[in-house]
Amino acid sequence: MELKNHDLVEEIPSDGMVLFEKKPVKDLDGKPVDGLYNAWITLNNPKQFNSYTTAMIKQVILNFRRASNSRDVVCTVFTGTGDKAFCTGGNTKEYAEYYAGRPEEYRQYMRLFNDMVTSILHCDKPVICRVNGMRIAGGQEIGMACDFTIASDLANFGQAGPRHGSVADGGSTDFLPLFVGVELGMQSCTLCEPWSSYKSERVGLINEAVPVLKVDGKTIRNPMVITDKWLDDGKIVYGEFKTGDEAKQAKQILKSGQIDLTPLDDAVEALSAKLLHTFPGCITKSVESVRKHKLLHWDKNRETNRAWLGLNMMTEGRAGFRAFNEGNREVGREVDFVKLRKKLAKDPAWTDELTESVMPWNKD
Repeated sequence: MELKNHDLVEEIPSDGMVLFEKKPVKDLDGKPVDGLYNAWITLNNPKQFNSYTTAMIKQVILNFRRASNSRDVVCTVFTGTGDKAFCTGGNTKEYAEYYAGRPEEYRQYMRLFNDMVTSILHCDKPVICRVNGMRIAGGQEIGMACDFTIASDLANFGQAGPRHGSVADGGSTDFLPLFVGVELGMQSCTLCEPWSSYKSERVGLINEAVPVLKVDGKTIRNPMVITDKWLDDGKIVYGEFKTGDEAKQAKQILKSGQIDLTPLDDAVEALSAKLLHTFPGCITKSVESVRKHKLLHWDKNRETNRAWLGLNMMTEGRAGFRAFNEGNREVGREVDFVKLRKKLAKDPAWTDELTESVMPWNKD
């Protein structure tokens, strides 16, 4: 019997920035199963922390459809290349040099981004986010669109929008309150402070944090994070980052070790093995039913959000992405927020002179 092809295109154009690979799924004993696979979709832009360009978004959308339609695929694994980042969001160089000051262009770009999130939420296979490093900003948003998250315990999670001229309206303002509650969601979306993998696991953002650092041949937990106690004077500290001398000592331990992501891969394969031993139709329906809670908010808000984000590229977005793209470690990558607020209090007009005056290289 000749099976019909339900893919949108016969061949997905690729520039090597998004990889698609079928890897044999493993059973509960860890042995490869002949004829069944997990589809791995990998963001391959490690020099820019796997940030996604416009072209990459198109490839992600088509590859999720490809994974969804593959009859021999059990799970889709969404990840990034290397051990530094899963994804840090949109490519800020492209934002600053093309989209800044072009609101309608950015609005069209956000249509593509929205379609990428939706392609994850509509995938007919369970989607596992394999977090190999930072999951920040838009990376956090596409990660939360996935069904499961297994993370390296060296990974950080968080938002960046209000510090760089944007808003986490690509999914985080919809999804975070569902994961962690309104108060913690508010904290993450506004303060943009990173969370460790262990804190993210504790508050329900991810399924599992996996140690991946080897020191003297032994795998240890992330030394930068408090993982040996829960309470300190009545305050929960498990999963918080160490500070002061403890942090300095931890950095030395971190430098002395080597990152081995094999335990992360083992955890991803163990989860997919559990999913393998279920009825495929029942799993698909179960996944779709749970996803409805995300889709309820996502479908309601995405269009108005992308319209606002487009207009924002004329003001704060234009300034924030320019500062990040053109700044450096010496002068910084953020605008002078205090100067900006003072100037807007006197004259709320967003002029080119205002934008230039608050750039990090023009600090008084």
